[in-house]
Formats: sequence, C-alpha cells, structure tokens
Amino acid sequence: MPCNCGGEASQTNVIYQLVLPDGTVRRYFTYQEAEAANQRADGAGAITIVPQ
Repeated sequence: MPCNCGGEASQTNVIYQLVLPDGTVRRYFTYQEAEAANQRADGAGAITIVPQ
C-alpha cells in the first residue's frame, strides 16, 4: 500500500539538461550539478528542465 506521506501530491521527476554552445547536451539529476558544469564551461550554456 503506498504511503500518503503527509497528503502532498506526488512529484514529477525532472532532469536538468545543459546545452553548450558547441551543441553538446548533458543531463543532470540536480540543478546544482547542471549549474556547476555550466560554470566550468564559462557559463555559456543553457539549462532547461526536462520532465521524466
């Protein structure tokens, strides 16, 4: 039997996708990982949220 866990609606899982200017696409489980990778690429990429 599933847990109600406080009555909150279930969350949709998301992936954070980083697209770099050279066309490279990388996916991360947390925004912090995507942002850190973007900063290593001089902040030139774009991070989008992809529902799973």
